[in-house]
Amino acid sequence: MPQMSSLTYEQSGVDYGPLDAFKRACQRQAAATASALASHNITEPAGTRGESAYLIETPDAFWAHVEEGLGTKNLVADAMAKLTGQTHYHSIGIDTVATIVNDLITCGALPISVAMHAAVGDSNWFADTARADELARGFADGCRQANAVWGGGETPALKGMVTPDSIILAGSAFGRIAPKSHRITGDIRDGDQIILLASSGVQTNGLTLCRALAERLPQGYLTPISDGRTYGQALLDPSAIYVNFIAACQKANLRLHYAAHLTGHGWRKLMRLNEPFVYRMTHLGHPQPIFDTIRQAAQMDLREAYATFNMGAGFAVWVSAADAQTALQLATQSGHTAWIGGTTHKQSTRKAVELVPLDIAYESDTLQVR
Repeated sequence: MPQMSSLTYEQSGVDYGPLDAFKRACQRQAAATASALASHNITEPAGTRGESAYLIETPDAFWAHVEEGLGTKNLVADAMAKLTGQTHYHSIGIDTVATIVNDLITCGALPISVAMHAAVGDSNWFADTARADELARGFADGCRQANAVWGGGETPALKGMVTPDSIILAGSAFGRIAPKSHRITGDIRDGDQIILLASSGVQTNGLTLCRALAERLPQGYLTPISDGRTYGQALLDPSAIYVNFIAACQKANLRLHYAAHLTGHGWRKLMRLNEPFVYRMTHLGHPQPIFDTIRQAAQMDLREAYATFNMGAGFAVWVSAADAQTALQLATQSGHTAWIGGTTHKQSTRKAVELVPLDIAYESDTLQVR
């Protein structure tokens, strides 16, 4: 591969600075609407704004709602379809569900209903019935993996806003926490073990950068990678869905102190809570071969890679040291590879994620989502 200049996520077109600033502005404005809940005799738990799921509380349960988008991964599927004739939209359907429900479960809510939002630039996008059917089957299979009903959706044709040959996929879900003791509150404690669950690969984060890198590779999306597949095939592996693990923990009455879905911002998401902890990661796992290809093509150092991608770890939960082995067993029984990634350390003021084997530290100012 010829030597090229480095390429970061921001340089590829995604700058979290203004995105996160807008999110914080929305949180401030949204909080001012919470008084509307009083007329329904329900409340909003304090301190939950800025988490992955929105919560309301009723006398006997918590209810959670999430709205999420797939991003640009389907553009990789479109490019691969032109090259190989295979649509990969079954995987795209699963990905869309995964990005929604994996956020929902971070508070302990198990999904009940998932809805699809599929916006196209031209209604003829759905005339390709093989592709459309694959998307529908994949979305349904994702719902089955999440043990949720596909409750409905919306398919607007937005001529002039979406390109005629594209689809923008997103959706929402709501779920319930019952009994209320199953809520994951963010009650992290000094000495808590951080359990990491493996990703399937890139999943749904960083695809704008991955698409840009295809232009740098000698055969584009058809470039072979070290696992014997092509770059495009590896990018399109469907995301892991972690609902069954959270459900298993609840069934076993295993207390989870916190949970995080490692998508945007990569491993920096481990410090999403406001409280000052240092998350000292000593075992980083084994990133899939696709990440080596990405790093080489982007001339990306490890600090940037772990700040952008999941690097092989798609979900994290915090448990007491006494419960760590039980959490690992439940993950294995649920079909997930998992390991103890690190330990939580209480600090007076410092909040950071330390990747000890790599001598990398992300301080609190590198993650500002709330």
